[in-house]
Amino acid sequence: MSGKTMETKRLVFLSLGAVLLGVGAVGVVLPVLPTTPLVLASFFCFTKSSKRAERWILSNRYFGSYIENYQTKQGIPLDIKIKSIVFLWATLTVSCYLFQDRSYLLIILPIVGLAVTLHIILLKTKKSVGNQYILKTDPGQI
Repeated sequence: MSGKTMETKRLVFLSLGAVLLGVGAVGVVLPVLPTTPLVLASFFCFTKSSKRAERWILSNRYFGSYIENYQTKQGIPLDIKIKSIVFLWATLTVSCYLFQDRSYLLIILPIVGLAVTLHIILLKTKKSVGNQYILKTDPGQI
């Protein structure tokens, strides 16, 4: 590929990564948007475009843990799972209240909430011991 084509490709991936990360960040407060897949997709785009952007997202205090937990298959700490589910249902409840005149949302939002809750529950769980987390593999083991 020519230098101009490579630069265009790099800019497209960098821009796409930034957009995906922005939408993923919105997904933190809007449960309808899946934060983790968007953050992971933005990481992929950053790895194809800029070492600096790749290092930035990996070291970011908000998004770095999403990538690290998926790369290492460590699981999600139990307290984060609980907080995520509570926050999910709180925002879904507010959304249902705000959009109560749209009956289709009163059906769709709880279904999405159940699916996301199930997904969170089924993710591997890390159990904390002091300030460290250990992987919980067998419920009878711990």
